[in-house]
Amino acid sequence: MMWALSILASLLFIGITRWVYRWRNPKCNGILPPGSMAFPLVGETLQFLKPNITSDIPSFIKERTRKYGPVFKTSLFGQPVIMSTDAELNYFVFQQEGQLFQSSYPVTFTKIFGRQLHSLHGFMYKYLKNMVLTLVGHEGLKKMLPEIEQVARRKLEIWSTQDSVELKDATASMIFDFTAKKLISYDPEKSSENLRENFDAFIRGLISLPLDIPGTAYHKCLKGRDMAMKMLKNMLKERRENPRNNPSDFFDYVMEELQKEGTAMTEEIAIALIFLLLFASFETTSLALTLAVKFLSDHPSVLKRLTEEHEAILRNREASHSGLTWEEYRSMTYTFQFINETTRLGNILPAVFRKVLKDTQFKGYTIPAGWKLFVCPAAVHLNPNIYDDPLAFNPSRWEGSGTSNVSKYFLPFGGGMRLCVGADFTKLEMAVFLHCLVTKYRWHEIGGGDTIRSPVLQFPNGYHVRLRKICK
Repeated sequence: MMWALSILASLLFIGITRWVYRWRNPKCNGILPPGSMAFPLVGETLQFLKPNITSDIPSFIKERTRKYGPVFKTSLFGQPVIMSTDAELNYFVFQQEGQLFQSSYPVTFTKIFGRQLHSLHGFMYKYLKNMVLTLVGHEGLKKMLPEIEQVARRKLEIWSTQDSVELKDATASMIFDFTAKKLISYDPEKSSENLRENFDAFIRGLISLPLDIPGTAYHKCLKGRDMAMKMLKNMLKERRENPRNNPSDFFDYVMEELQKEGTAMTEEIAIALIFLLLFASFETTSLALTLAVKFLSDHPSVLKRLTEEHEAILRNREASHSGLTWEEYRSMTYTFQFINETTRLGNILPAVFRKVLKDTQFKGYTIPAGWKLFVCPAAVHLNPNIYDDPLAFNPSRWEGSGTSNVSKYFLPFGGGMRLCVGADFTKLEMAVFLHCLVTKYRWHEIGGGDTIRSPVLQFPNGYHVRLRKICK
């Protein structure tokens, strides 16, 4: 018996040793970029998720770039990954969408978001993108502008009567409620279920260790997702049973698509699409808005110049009490520079994942088919060879650059054909809110305001301000 156990143990040891060796020394048709695969399954995920309390490039990326160069291999979330901090490679990846690379995220993301949207490419992706653009395209945003201004003014008025406002949560609620109304006619005051609570639980565990055990952030994330999806499914069922004569929201438009003969839309895709739009609409924008107000508090000269631009808009109006026009919005030159600088330094989008479809050569290295490629915008946005004094907040660096959402060296909304479809919606929300804020209110900090990245930007203690209306 001892002899048999000894042989079994030896075979097991040899098998594990070979497995670990193959994991740490993967083969490819060429030369892999340098780097470390660490241990199987776990890889370097724990180091990647380690919180970063500065605005600089995360230490995980900075240390490995210094050691291995701008392109290196690693393992995250149980998968082999090539990580790129190279602006040229990043841009090339976005331009080769569907040819050499394909939008793809770790297995944990697939489980959370569902395969319906995770695997959409080509025709189906363009079909859904065009649907969404009916809501947040140029004409849709022009119609939405007065509503966004009305919501911002109403919320600021309410907040100004309170002793303290936690800005991240307050702006998240404002944006979520507005977007949910446009998408599904959701009214939190009339609904018996709190839809946003489920999304909050979902977001807190979105980028965490994939341990589906009660009490973990990931488990709560899945529970929040399930509850939100259940609410949306019930809503779809109700719309089917009680169709509206006059469509009034995006869900009605989706329902019309479902009923067309030969449609590519399915109920599963419809639910997943609404869920994704609700998620994407408020979390990143509320982070950007909170960060924007923090930057204004920390940089009085920037606040002064931004305020002057918006007060000039008010002075130049024929009717002093009229609302913002589309022409006035488009004239906010310094505001767009300010938003660009906020998103550059904020790096709210920590990473963009792509699946490598074909072996790709880059500067003597092979990026193997089947691997994940991790594009790191922060490493480009904070590169001193690209931006002078990159950690300094300086909106004026964007003078003469126009209002473009993306370039080879500016990737806050991704790039290529999969550029974030809501990029212009986000900029509109930010610009209108800032207009309402700086022309009518002043504020001072009460507490919080510190940020961490793990790797997503967070305000662990919130950002508490006291807001007061000014008389003019």
